[in-house]
Amino acid sequence: MGETRKLFGTDGIRGRANDFPMTPEVALQLGRAIAHIFRRSSSTRPRIVIGKDTRLSNYMFETALQAGICSMGVDAVQLGVLPTPGIAFLTAGMRAEAGVVISASHNPYDDNGIKFFAADGYKLPDDVERQIEELLDGPHLFEHRAHGAEIGRAYRIQDAVGRYAVFLKSTFPRQLALDGLRIVVDCANGAAYKVAPEVLYELGAEVIPLGTNPDGTNINDGAGALHPDVMAKKVREMRADVGIALDGDADRVILADADGRILDGDHILLMLAQHLMNRGALADNTVVATVMSNLGLERALRKVGAKMERVQVGDRYVVERMREGGFNLGGEQSGHIVLTDFASTGDGLLAALQVLALMASTKRPLAELAQGLEHVPQVLEGVRVARKPPLETLPTVVAAIEAAQLAVGDGRVLVRYSGTEKKCRVMLEGDDLAVLRTHADLIGDALKREIGA
Repeated sequence: MGETRKLFGTDGIRGRANDFPMTPEVALQLGRAIAHIFRRSSSTRPRIVIGKDTRLSNYMFETALQAGICSMGVDAVQLGVLPTPGIAFLTAGMRAEAGVVISASHNPYDDNGIKFFAADGYKLPDDVERQIEELLDGPHLFEHRAHGAEIGRAYRIQDAVGRYAVFLKSTFPRQLALDGLRIVVDCANGAAYKVAPEVLYELGAEVIPLGTNPDGTNINDGAGALHPDVMAKKVREMRADVGIALDGDADRVILADADGRILDGDHILLMLAQHLMNRGALADNTVVATVMSNLGLERALRKVGAKMERVQVGDRYVVERMREGGFNLGGEQSGHIVLTDFASTGDGLLAALQVLALMASTKRPLAELAQGLEHVPQVLEGVRVARKPPLETLPTVVAAIEAAQLAVGDGRVLVRYSGTEKKCRVMLEGDDLAVLRTHADLIGDALKREIGA
């Protein structure tokens, strides 16, 4: 296979449920592959934990993964419905060899995905994902199946949500509480539908929950971080102090202040960076963000004496750079916020708690804390594509991109394929919004003509 990966994207394997590669048959083989890899490297009987969000298709994938893991002589530990960062936390906390997440994050319910965490709670390195794909292509899995008493056992952890809730509350300063705060929290009918309202309530807040009635088909449907206007409207209606919108697996968060003004990941990064700098706790005075973060964030950080490093889109790349550089704050405009002082991956509820702690400690409203970020006009579009050839091989697309770059001057033009969906993302940033929209449409039209779905 060399360096090419056929199944894994930037965030595991993802696709329409019951279509290749997201089929029970592939899930069974994935369970076998991950179990075989970690059984070889373990001197004791290994364990692999499995968690999921609220999608209907998760029943079949959970069962298939469990069967594959047990067939290779490894125990499978079911965590049930739990946010992705909670699964990472319990993977490390339970000393498991690996963790499996069944979730398509912010995608619609009829999509699904499978991703893996290593024993330390960080996502599997690319080379291990390549090993998994090589095992799926070869005969070796069948040669190493367990027999007799070596076959793995499966069992469920009944208090997984409670364990994660205790961890989340431990990140909130003990001398503080949320007494007197009215908080709207939209859980997107996803994995945080139990734990998010519970944690906020136990810390003293008056909680107004939304998106807490999952039925298997309503995850992310007009709710959560993809539709923060719903949360913002409820904030205004209920005269709440703050709104929190999570996505389906709760690894990203969008906030709203008391006026219903929506605050994205860039706002959150700036608030937390300033707070950490005031304490002398922002590692190397640096924030790691992606190429999608607004130029306004970079300028605002510079004003307070901080630096910003950009990486390609995907929270895995944010985390990789943070680990390489020893940085402790990073994230994405979309709401993935990574705080490695506490966690190994993006955690929407954890990030929200740190902002709430900042509000409680300073006794300042969220709108005041969020001042300082002046967004440079930015246009974002997603174009559905049937295939993903190198963009440089599409002449009309290249011409449209070059024309856009000339038009925006010292602004930015970014065109890239999504790592999780059959889409091409188009982002333009500059001082003239009308120019940005015109050229975003021209690039989008070129993409549709060349490779549109």
